[in-house]
Amino acid sequence: MFGNNSKTNFMTKKTEIDTGSINTLGIGTTVTGDIVTNGDIRINGSLTGNITAKGKVVIGPSGFIEGNVNCQTADVYGKIRGNVISSDILSLKATANITGDISAGKLSIEPGATFTGSCSMGAVVKDIKNGEQPKERKAEKFA
Repeated sequence: MFGNNSKTNFMTKKTEIDTGSINTLGIGTTVTGDIVTNGDIRINGSLTGNITAKGKVVIGPSGFIEGNVNCQTADVYGKIRGNVISSDILSLKATANITGDISAGKLSIEPGATFTGSCSMGAVVKDIKNGEQPKERKAEKFA
């Protein structure tokens, strides 16, 4: 009864981070403030603030963000007024409208998407041209 066993005690707290969660901001919902998630998020409403996600960010056709987006991958159907950093793939769908700078590992832009700002993709050209290995970069701190 009180010995060591492999079953979880009802008083044991779960300390694992759930990276498989999907968060949704629905149509007609307005949020002011930053969002940080270890999972995925879909924005169909309006956000005034920044998003930092370890997973995928989807901005639906009715979605609007006034702030920066930092994520692994993103599909943008709606509007963003701010910078977007996607470490893997950034996909701008035909209805997407971004005003801000983009940084992505890979970029896909459908006809009809609009984008105003600068764009940088892939590895740093200077490091590759000189035959050097890319240098480790310090993680950026988001406020």
